[in-house]
Amino acid sequence: MVRTGSAAGPTLAVVAREAGVSVPTASKVVNGREDVAPETRRRVTEALDRLGYVRRPRFDTVRPPGLVDLVVHSLDSSWSGAVLHGAEEAAHDAGLEVVVSAGLSRTRGGRPVRDWLDKLSARGSSGVLFHLAEPTPSQYAWLDQHRIPFVLIDPVLEPPPGVVSVGAANWHGGVTATEHLLSLGHERIAVVAGHRRRMCSNARLAGYRSALAAAGLRHRTEYVRYGGFDEVSAHRGMLELLDLPEPPTAVFVCSDRMALGAYRALAGRGVSVPDDVSVVGFDDLPGAHWASPPLTTVRQPLAEMAATATRLLVRMMAGERPEGIRTELSTRLVVRSSTAARRAGR
Repeated sequence: MVRTGSAAGPTLAVVAREAGVSVPTASKVVNGREDVAPETRRRVTEALDRLGYVRRPRFDTVRPPGLVDLVVHSLDSSWSGAVLHGAEEAAHDAGLEVVVSAGLSRTRGGRPVRDWLDKLSARGSSGVLFHLAEPTPSQYAWLDQHRIPFVLIDPVLEPPPGVVSVGAANWHGGVTATEHLLSLGHERIAVVAGHRRRMCSNARLAGYRSALAAAGLRHRTEYVRYGGFDEVSAHRGMLELLDLPEPPTAVFVCSDRMALGAYRALAGRGVSVPDDVSVVGFDDLPGAHWASPPLTTVRQPLAEMAATATRLLVRMMAGERPEGIRTELSTRLVVRSSTAARRAGR
């Protein structure tokens, strides 16, 4: 249990009485437990602030200065490998060690497993990096209450106010990909976007639409398909585009992994890349170079994003506050063999 660090400060029992809850319930809020109703959490949080309760982590006196956590969505992707490489390199330069965790909200028997917060508390990490992870409001609150700085890498959703994040220039990447296809003479350009709710997906789609508008082309809603950043959904979306009365001659696919699904759909219909349809991806993961044909794609600097986030975290651990909340690193187009000039008659 987290207790006040001052004999003159209010105890957890006083906070519980002020909020009209039991002491165990107040303790759950202070310790970031998930099994508390939102309204109850709000009352307890307001009481903590109103009474000036000192939220001191139980490991204050033993926290090693050289340990940070990297929490990733999963470990089975090239994204995570690139992020881990960048974070470890920057951490090594700062004399830090990185502990890697996968996932935040696993469940057992229908109940949330709190092993990540418990282990973070036990080992006394001094900061946290989140990559494609979605901390819950209570997890954000727990980190704030325990004064543990954190940085989001490529956040899934719009971060809460004041939260520091590092990402790629996704909008500019969408513009660059579409402008490349326009420069090759394509006008019937479709897009296979990712999740509708993902920040990066919406930015890439907005960049695509902006480039079309700048070229004086009408945005065609039938040319927009959404996927889940996986091959199966992209395969389905590409087949739907091919079934249109006027199928596209080029397609911007918002991830390299989805581009492979699009490749498979085109090959299954006997459509040649790039002779019949040009394809541009996004990410520039290792598989893009080995695809057949090698994939033209927008490179986002995943390792550099992680390294930048780590350096920001180090400054925050030292008590500094970054000048900007959001840092965006530039993207660039890598032209390979999956795009070509539009063929007459297509």
